[in-house]
Amino acid sequence: MDEILKDLPQKAREKHSENKKFFAKLKKRPPKDLDYTMQELHEAEFERTDCLTCANCCKTTGPLFTNADIERIAKHFRMKPSQFIDGFLKVDEENDYVLQSVPCAFLGADNYCSIYDVRPKACREFPHTDRKKFQQIANLTMKNVAICPAAFNIVEEMKKTIKF
Repeated sequence: MDEILKDLPQKAREKHSENKKFFAKLKKRPPKDLDYTMQELHEAEFERTDCLTCANCCKTTGPLFTNADIERIAKHFRMKPSQFIDGFLKVDEENDYVLQSVPCAFLGADNYCSIYDVRPKACREFPHTDRKKFQQIANLTMKNVAICPAAFNIVEEMKKTIKF
């Protein structure tokens, strides 16, 4: 996995132009069965991929925390939301709550998440490859292929499956 993660940013850069063109076409003319196709590609990839061998998303990026996430996680820790914010979060340039630092404070050395059952919505949905109306998150997906080997593989399969 270390070798895959080492090469992933470069592979993503090499595919960037191709992916950008593909997503532009996808946005203009999404296939009627896109949601179904994406669900199939996502499920097939995650039958082969074990996130616990990677956790690169948790090591290199941080999720956005919604107010509902903050309330839920603070309750889990028996803290006030303001205490949770002060201890773990900051406000970014887009006025969103994000982690103060990465890797994620809740990621263990074994790649397990200590707040898995109450983790943020963004973490639960990552890498967002099974999301409905997938064509609407092209920019996010372009970023995720450089972070997540599974997202990279799903996009590569997408390009083989969806023909324009």
